[in-house]
Amino acid sequence: MSGKPTLVFVHGSWHHIDTWNKIVPLLEAQQYKCIRVALPSGASDPSAGLPEDVKAVRDSIVAETSQGRNVVVVVHSYGGLVGSSAVKGLTRNKQDASSPAKSTSGHVIGIVMLATGFAQTGLSFMEGLGGPPPPIWEMNQQTGFVDLVADSRQLFYHDLPIEEGDYWVTRLTKQSMKALVEGGESVYSGWKDAPVWYLATIQDKALPFEAQKFFVQSAREAGGDVTLREIDSSHSPMLSKPKETVDFILEAVEAFEG
Repeated sequence: MSGKPTLVFVHGSWHHIDTWNKIVPLLEAQQYKCIRVALPSGASDPSAGLPEDVKAVRDSIVAETSQGRNVVVVVHSYGGLVGSSAVKGLTRNKQDASSPAKSTSGHVIGIVMLATGFAQTGLSFMEGLGGPPPPIWEMNQQTGFVDLVADSRQLFYHDLPIEEGDYWVTRLTKQSMKALVEGGESVYSGWKDAPVWYLATIQDKALPFEAQKFFVQSAREAGGDVTLREIDSSHSPMLSKPKETVDFILEAVEAFEG
């Protein structure tokens, strides 16, 4: 395919598309088309689940590939589960890679993962977790949302200036419980079908660095093509270290295109 791939961004739980506000302009300045998908489960609707999230991302991808444009999916945190599932059947297979002239549509050529886990086909978020909810959040059966019970600024933004971290806390949204406990039928290990570049966050207080490295090793053992890089940041490198995060994304895209 000619031209630069489109970058499709998938945010995490409790977050909004503005979590990408610092890095998208830097990428657009490099002539990359950037699409930020707003996940329905983070739009204060307790009835929205994982299938709706996956559909939102998949629709954004297909809108590009159907026009002959390749896509790189950039995912963060819970967005990793969604983005990986959304690429099912849309990746570039060996036949397409060896005979690009025969292809009339674009493909997902790679996945960029920031501080996230690896989706397991058929397993919901909680099933994949394999245990009770972590102590940083709890299920609110009355409202249908998942409530953060830890200090959100410390959890997500502790390496930002205090005032800026406080601002991003005000931007946090409600997260549907349904999206985390149901929807396993929509989950797919798309990371097995496309190369992955993974950015592990050393200072992460939401998803510990050692856990991230374990996830990467497990994915590699399961057959995943995963390139690992590390960054000395919190759970939100796109906010605290935007330039470094952009450099990582650009390096990943170059590798995917190679």
